[in-house]
Amino acid sequence: MLAVDSGGSGLRVVLGTAERGALAQRSSPVPVRTGARGIDPDHLMSQLTPLVRALSASTGVLRPATAVVGAAGLSTLGDALRAELPGALAREFGVRTTALVADAVTAYVGALGARPGVVVAAGTGLIAIGTDLTAWQRADGWGHLLGDCGGGAWIGRAGLEAALRAYDGRPGGSAALLARAEERFGPMTALPGLLYPRADRPAVLASFAPQVAACGQEDDPVAAGILRTAARHMAESAAAVCPAGGEPRIALTGGLFRMGHPLLVPLEEELARLLPHALQVPAEGDPLDGAVRIATALATGTLTLPREESLFSVECPANPL
Repeated sequence: MLAVDSGGSGLRVVLGTAERGALAQRSSPVPVRTGARGIDPDHLMSQLTPLVRALSASTGVLRPATAVVGAAGLSTLGDALRAELPGALAREFGVRTTALVADAVTAYVGALGARPGVVVAAGTGLIAIGTDLTAWQRADGWGHLLGDCGGGAWIGRAGLEAALRAYDGRPGGSAALLARAEERFGPMTALPGLLYPRADRPAVLASFAPQVAACGQEDDPVAAGILRTAARHMAESAAAVCPAGGEPRIALTGGLFRMGHPLLVPLEEELARLLPHALQVPAEGDPLDGAVRIATALATGTLTLPREESLFSVECPANPL
């Protein structure tokens, strides 16, 4: 079986068998391109092929029958990938069954497995995904201009706004955030020119989120308020998709939560307030772990997760060779 996690930081790939599990892993730091057709299947294959060949040589798994590809942006940018990737994997590696899965779903399965609940995945962006095991529900994940409320870019932008307010002498500013912004980016008058032309604006904004957390840890009231608001946004997204009945679980996954207590403490309070019937649990694994779990379930015929075209589809090319 082949499991792939494709995201903003590149590709991670695992090769293994249903009986023995994951045998070896390789990665590439180059993210898969997106263009006029959305996620580029040719570029993904050009990145994936040498990784899989190297893994095949080291593991002896030459023709994986099952592949699971978890891809960021699949729900809105995945038409070409769905149309072309299963056939390409069949021709190149002999894959007979391919599942194309949104990275939010692989994050969910990595964190909770096949249990009802909700997962908040937060890094540069933010999405909440939940299921009662009959259907998927998602909230936010609309990108840094329209949403991703509470994510890293959102926190960083709010922190820089507070820094600029302090620079201008407007209410709501933070001298502590201004000092950290000037240390990181230089004079505030140059910040728009540094930021606006960048294609990676969300990542640049998110790079300031740890500074907001540091100021919050040092009892800066503006920074602490930004983190409390971020926590409320996250909890509201979780509440929008969490199953209403039973005892669903809540897990958090993604690099943003490495910010620690300044964010986690208000988030746990907000989740307890909005979802008192849900149990907060640690994430068991990450999106690559989720792809491996799905691949194993597909290979053994034990898959119980709901399928939905934009989030989770399974293809079996009729003539793979």
